[in-house]
Amino acid sequence: MTIAIDMMGGDFAPSETIKGVLQYLSEDNSAHTLALVGHETELTRLVQEHSVPQGRYKIVHAEQVIEMHEHPTKALKEKQKSSIAIGFHLLASGKADAFISAGNTGAMLVGALFSIKAVEGVIRPTISSVMPKENGGTGILLDVGLNADCKPEQLNQFAIMGSVYAQLILGIDNPRVGLINVGEEEGKGNLLAQATYPLLKENKHINFIGNIEGRDILTDKADVMVCEGFTGNIMLKFAETLYEISHRKQVQHEYFERFNFEIYGGTPILGVAKPVVIGHGISKAKAFKNMILVAQKMLEKDVLGKMKEELQ
Repeated sequence: MTIAIDMMGGDFAPSETIKGVLQYLSEDNSAHTLALVGHETELTRLVQEHSVPQGRYKIVHAEQVIEMHEHPTKALKEKQKSSIAIGFHLLASGKADAFISAGNTGAMLVGALFSIKAVEGVIRPTISSVMPKENGGTGILLDVGLNADCKPEQLNQFAIMGSVYAQLILGIDNPRVGLINVGEEEGKGNLLAQATYPLLKENKHINFIGNIEGRDILTDKADVMVCEGFTGNIMLKFAETLYEISHRKQVQHEYFERFNFEIYGGTPILGVAKPVVIGHGISKAKAFKNMILVAQKMLEKDVLGKMKEELQ
């Protein structure tokens, strides 16, 4: 198993990226190999400086970097020697089994959609986010920004993919699926919600519990919470703000600490043929370590293979 890492992506790369790699290798005793994608001279200096264990990594030279402000499609086309472009080349050619980056999010999404195939049967891939529950558990929210506009059939597939991820990665048996809406009663909501409800109700591959409201997102009402990316992204950014405000106000409570994105690492793109994990641009060592762990677990549990089975 080889996991490729964009060592140059992110506000604090590559110094924090290499620390995350070291943390992962220090805690993991498996035989997995990390492909460190970035400028060879700089990475060679860093692995020596941090005494990264030899034999567990290989350096793949990339002389260019796609900056955060660059247009995703244009940058990928013009910067074929960038760390993101080379990372996707490794993935597409079978030289890597997964790819992670905290770099340009748009470039990562474009690369995932056009460099590797979608899982057979998937209409549109989706991105999800883990939401901490008040009772100490976790739920998964999707879509959180990849698909601002959706059709009912897409939300139906999101429910299946989210259920598989919740079961295999979060360890939730028979995860409860809720459709985010403005009321609990069947028939509530806009045209999308009204058309999606009967599809979810008839879907035998999921445990659909009906509509859920905004007040249910952080409680134990559902494990998989489904909506289009416009609504999901607003909720995600709102949740991130709770963590930021609690820190600014010096509110010390273990619940608010669970909103720290570094605990969960990154956001996997669900529905593409191989694991692609996108990290926050301000990721530091802990986040990079956990991104690698997410990719590793997805490979070991064959999450994407299971999604393919359920979708068919």
